[in-house]
Amino acid sequence: MLNRIVEQKKKIFISIIIIFCFGLIRAFEKSLFYDPFLVYFESTFKGLPLPDVNLFKLFYNLLFRFALNTILSLVLIYTLFKDKGILNFSAFLYLFFGLILFIMFFIILRYFPENSWLLFYVRRFIIQPIFVLLFIPAFYYQFQN
Repeated sequence: MLNRIVEQKKKIFISIIIIFCFGLIRAFEKSLFYDPFLVYFESTFKGLPLPDVNLFKLFYNLLFRFALNTILSLVLIYTLFKDKGILNFSAFLYLFFGLILFIMFFIILRYFPENSWLLFYVRRFIIQPIFVLLFIPAFYYQFQN
């Protein structure tokens, strides 16, 4: 019983640290990452032309941020469930969805610049840890059944 309580405290502590790291990434996003869309999407961007971007620099900064969020998310999932099967499945899903999102992002940027609202949502999935918010309840439900 005492070991179970200590194990839960470890899970909670590690989870809080990971959530704090997500917050740090978000708090320092302007200084850590090159992303001209941060300022663009803070304004009323409807009807405004997209800002000029360095595609190479943007790609690597988005990839770096996605990788940081993915690593933290995978650590959080493993901390909560202690299951390598779920960890491997999550890693596969992150790789699969990341690839699709990056392709969509650059297709929209290149061929559909007038659809800035679509770019906004695709970019949001790339730069924010939204998938972990979907995966944790799904895996929890799976464990319950």
